[in-house]
Amino acid sequence: QVQLVESGGGLVQAGGSLRLSCAPSRRTFRNYAMGWFRQAPGKEREFVSAISWNGGSTWYTDSVKGRFTISRDNAENTVYLQMNRLNPEDTAVYYCAASGYHGTELSGLRAPNFSSWGQGTQVTVSS
Repeated sequence: QVQLVESGGGLVQAGGSLRLSCAPSRRTFRNYAMGWFRQAPGKEREFVSAISWNGGSTWYTDSVKGRFTISRDNAENTVYLQMNRLNPEDTAVYYCAASGYHGTELSGLRAPNFSSWGQGTQVTVSS
């Protein structure tokens, strides 16, 4: 398993932007597909975005398409989630996760496919 650490969360006004980062505390995740999940109070965990191990494929849930961008820098051993045009419905704890999946079709991935998780970073969007 890979130990992951998220950063970049915070409080932002509606319409603003944040960039989340995720890096392993040790080892490397360059052979792992990476995903971002979020969980709002009283709601189930939601799969937000994913990127394949080589960065060639990405996937987004419909509610963030066109606003969020996932990317990875394997040389820097970091994955990012750029979040633009944030709205209060994006308020949640965001979690980074790693999967040993090596395919390019990411839409079928679910939380059980991810073996390593970070502690989460809070994103709060005020109206």
